[in-house]
Amino acid sequence: MGGLITRIVADGAEAAALLRAGALVAFGTETVYGLGADATNDAAVAGIFAAKGRPHFNPLICHYPDEAAAWGDVVPNDAARSLAARFWPGPLTMVLPRRADSRVALLASAGLDSLAVRVPVGVGGLLRAVGRPVAAPSANRSGHISPTRAEDVIAELDGRIAAVWDTGPCAVGVESTVVDLCGPVPTLLRPGGVTRDALEAVLGPLAEPGTAIRAPGMLASHYAPDAPLRLNVTIPRADEAVLAFGPTAGQFQLSASGDLTEAAANLFTGLRVLDALVRAGGWSGIAAMPIPESGLGVAINDRLRRAAAPRGS
Repeated sequence: MGGLITRIVADGAEAAALLRAGALVAFGTETVYGLGADATNDAAVAGIFAAKGRPHFNPLICHYPDEAAAWGDVVPNDAARSLAARFWPGPLTMVLPRRADSRVALLASAGLDSLAVRVPVGVGGLLRAVGRPVAAPSANRSGHISPTRAEDVIAELDGRIAAVWDTGPCAVGVESTVVDLCGPVPTLLRPGGVTRDALEAVLGPLAEPGTAIRAPGMLASHYAPDAPLRLNVTIPRADEAVLAFGPTAGQFQLSASGDLTEAAANLFTGLRVLDALVRAGGWSGIAAMPIPESGLGVAINDRLRRAAAPRGS
């Protein structure tokens, strides 16, 4: 990669024009910054994989301005319609059977007969202006920490993409929840901004995922800093930079009050800050304090486990 000049664009109209022309443009949603491309343009979709260094078997999420637009590329069922009424626009992705006449490039769905779709918060105007589905994984190099600020995107992808539309910091801070609705029982593929309890209040009990890659974020090692990361640390070593939660001090505090919503919004920024401290010297790695396994804590712990997993797994 290289040769591109990545610039900050002033508004959604400029970002939409670039996307329609086949360029790669990052933009903020309520979850994290996405790396957008026209999902109907094979070359543009291939550019996402090249810019990120992303494995081609790892499918992408397609973004739409509203429910009706999303149903143009997938076959909804009653469960999908119920979830859309409750959670869209919002941090929920649904995996549904792909329509035979879908416009989306097959590469975006990794050749599967299903497609991951969502209606995000805050960028409906951009998506309407593009007038086509926009494939948008997180705007970072594959396996690295997801970006929640425009400057994070530049740090990851400067010179690899055309532009970043700076929409400010992301409110949720972890990726969307992904639920697979293709089978007889809905399956939670990835915890995220919509909690399991909230989903089960609509759908009933959810099945656990198998080993097949059906959606983004299912690789064992993902969202990872370069530094070693230890989890559920109550007594950190003196040479570890602490990712703190609750009243105990650390080099980065997710939420001094123990608020899981605040912690989720700060998670990826905290990992980036501590990773930079370790790279600068004086620290051997990162120690993450325990996070409750409830509500948004399920998604936070999922990201931390994947960040701590052996590389290449």
